[in-house]
Amino acid sequence: MKYRTSISMLLAAGISLAATAQTHNMTVDVANPAATIQPTMYGVFFEDINFGADGGLYAELVKNRSFEFPQPFVGWTPFGDVTVMDENPAFDRNPHYVHVVNDGRLLRAGLDNDGYRGIGIKNGKEYRFSVYARTSDSRPVKIAVELINSAGDNPVKGELTVTGNKWEKYTLILKANYTDAHSRLRVLLPDKGTSVDMDHISLFPVDTWKNRENGLRADLAQAIYDLNPGVFRFPGGCIIEGNSLATRYQWKNSVGPVENRPLNENRWNYTFKHRAFPDYFQSLGLGFFEYFLFSEDIGAEPLPVVSCGLSCQYESNEVVPLDELEPYIQDALDLIEFANGDTTTVWGKVRAQMGHPEPFNLKMIGVGNEQWNKVYVERLEMFTKAIREKYPDIKIVGSSGPEADGEKFDYLWPEMKRVGVDLVDEHYYKEPNWFLANAGRYDSYDRKGPKVFAGEYASHDHSANKHNNWRAALSEAAFMTGLERNADVVLMATYAPLLAHFDAWQWNPDMIWFDNMQLMRTPSYYVQQMYGMNAGTDVLPLLMDGKPVTGQENLYATAALDSNTGEIILKIVNTGDKNAEVNINFNGLAKKSKIVSGYCTYLQNDSLIAENSLGNETIIPRTRPIKVSDKEIALDLQPYSFGVYRLQVSKK
Repeated sequence: MKYRTSISMLLAAGISLAATAQTHNMTVDVANPAATIQPTMYGVFFEDINFGADGGLYAELVKNRSFEFPQPFVGWTPFGDVTVMDENPAFDRNPHYVHVVNDGRLLRAGLDNDGYRGIGIKNGKEYRFSVYARTSDSRPVKIAVELINSAGDNPVKGELTVTGNKWEKYTLILKANYTDAHSRLRVLLPDKGTSVDMDHISLFPVDTWKNRENGLRADLAQAIYDLNPGVFRFPGGCIIEGNSLATRYQWKNSVGPVENRPLNENRWNYTFKHRAFPDYFQSLGLGFFEYFLFSEDIGAEPLPVVSCGLSCQYESNEVVPLDELEPYIQDALDLIEFANGDTTTVWGKVRAQMGHPEPFNLKMIGVGNEQWNKVYVERLEMFTKAIREKYPDIKIVGSSGPEADGEKFDYLWPEMKRVGVDLVDEHYYKEPNWFLANAGRYDSYDRKGPKVFAGEYASHDHSANKHNNWRAALSEAAFMTGLERNADVVLMATYAPLLAHFDAWQWNPDMIWFDNMQLMRTPSYYVQQMYGMNAGTDVLPLLMDGKPVTGQENLYATAALDSNTGEIILKIVNTGDKNAEVNINFNGLAKKSKIVSGYCTYLQNDSLIAENSLGNETIIPRTRPIKVSDKEIALDLQPYSFGVYRLQVSKK
């Protein structure tokens, strides 16, 4: 009876019963760091899926600029007398070009290009048009160039003059006077009785990333840079394997003059989950040189991946015989030379000729994507032996297959240990509950075996059609506490896929969505950014009731020291629907040291199905100060929240 009376009194006084909830006590051992957090811990995985390269990060606005698609007018609408030819071409590996004649039957003759689901044009911005052209006419021939909006009015116009019968590059700058996401480019002959040959018709924004002419789309590149990635893996993914060996990604085709890089079929151009993209090919304008350069720009270690002699095992399952594997192995060795070799070497010279005489300081290479079974291990073993002999300091990344467990996974891990790779690439696309349940996945991993590269992962909320909602991102944040806590085992982790075009995607969820004009950062993006910006340098043991915090009372937590600033960094996730009170004691601080200040960067939303949208990002990081008390702090964690706490420690 007394108990009931006391409860009634509390209620009458307006005191919430939540105030009587249990306070959770955590301890951080500041004096005994448990592991070093590698600078590569949180990074970026790039693959040309969802129009992520051509039509995305690669800033070229013209589709099929060299007329090399199997149907050479894909992307183009010719009018008048326009013929595809290949006699005496400008480029031997891209031999097709168009012969345009204004014979007077129509007012004009030429072509329109629709770009990648339209061409995004912004008012006041400049665009660099270029074309390789020649004419057999005895007089100069005018080429008119127009940018036309989706309404078909108020075109932006420019003009250049072609002289002579030799292939020459012609360039002009167009300044937009309108904004439209679905413009088109028109190239035409305005004068009757004239003819011209044209190839490699190109249009780039002048304002690319770092203002490079063969550049990257600035807003997408900046968003990737803002993740503060420690590693950049490229070029994929399944596109490394190809739908066949003939269509595998061959890095040597992606370097040298951009105009002479041959077209390649994209692994993702087929009907995938009822989404057909027969126009999805790789121009390779964004190639290995550009990938290395971008890695350097964003301060990330490059991680190129090469074909191991197997096509996609989900598709054709073509296998290169072991006695014919040498060219594939040589490609890997030549790639290392391209990245690191002196300018007197064959491939180091190619790099220098492309404008980068200094080496890229490549430290690691992946062999194969997510292949499996004995056919993979046999080939990986041959690659490993050859790379170890010539480049013993290069770390080798092998694969544990396409799943996080199961028969393939169980077979491959012992084989990776036997072969002696340095890292094993694990992939998992799972439901949010799997990520929550596996926050302690690496607590029991072998500390003496190969290290882990969590190379592809994302939480797939099937209950919400795999949208990039807050439930998925929150579960990723919880799971990543386990990655960081086990930094002695997990050296790298990259969410996947990175990019998706709103009007041309095959796979979801994805970290960054975009259209032809703007981008949208998902909640998962901000989780990755908060980890990447706050990795720390050393893991500090953090316990609750003597155990790592891996879901008890819906809490997930890890702690780190940033030796560069002296700060202690906490990452705490509350996946519950109620506030959680937490006291954290910091053991091992020097006698006169104390916590003097702190702030929290956090993500929170009361709805687990909430999402960001284009032009309306509601789930974004926010910052608030926190109260500190010498050697402890008290926190009131909001429901469905992820917070990063940076604490400044005095030394007096």
